[in-house]
Amino acid sequence: MRALVDTIDPALPDDPRPEWVWYTSYGSNTDRDRLAFYIRGGRPPGSARAYPGCRDRRMPARSVPVELAGALYFATESPVWGGGRAFYDPRADGRVLARAHLVSAGQFSDIAAQEMYREPGASLDLTGVLTHGRAVLGRGRYETLVCAGRMDGLPVLTFTAPWGMDDVRWNPPSAAYVRFLAGGLLSAGAWDAETVASYVAACPGAAGHWSEQAVTDLLRTGP
Repeated sequence: MRALVDTIDPALPDDPRPEWVWYTSYGSNTDRDRLAFYIRGGRPPGSARAYPGCRDRRMPARSVPVELAGALYFATESPVWGGGRAFYDPRADGRVLARAHLVSAGQFSDIAAQEMYREPGASLDLTGVLTHGRAVLGRGRYETLVCAGRMDGLPVLTFTAPWGMDDVRWNPPSAAYVRFLAGGLLSAGAWDAETVASYVAACPGAAGHWSEQAVTDLLRTGP
């Protein structure tokens, strides 16, 4: 069973300087409790990294389930989680289950900065990504901004690597990472456990290492 997800209009937004954006997470920040450390700051349980948080520490006004055109894959090695990180390839075929969080443009800038291992506090220039749908800010793993369209007139924004899915060696994610990613998708309320588990287990990097049953077992144990 799958409930209706919010529909993304693929047209780029009209406003080049929006006050609010939909930060769209496809990795561990699908889980709102995990996202809270990027917003309010602090060290997540079991993590070696403390996050400074955003200048504006309000949690998202809304969080809604969405599907992005493209593919999710796992690659590189996360020093926080161990194992591969989730990346989004908007040019690949398929669909990506995700969760869009309604945050201020400043909060999006600060969340992105922390993912890029930069200090938060400076607002990103979103003109390029809102005009062209993509903006490469650096060569790092989350330094490419992507605009998937708009919802309620506001931009649907995320970040990923500058390379494509087939340009890098895939790497299976750790159990802790899978638990947060899958748990966040499940708690979004649009997909049941079977749908989430089969989706994660089929993603490149996870496929052949994570079975649908293994992902289901993690969902049962919770974060």
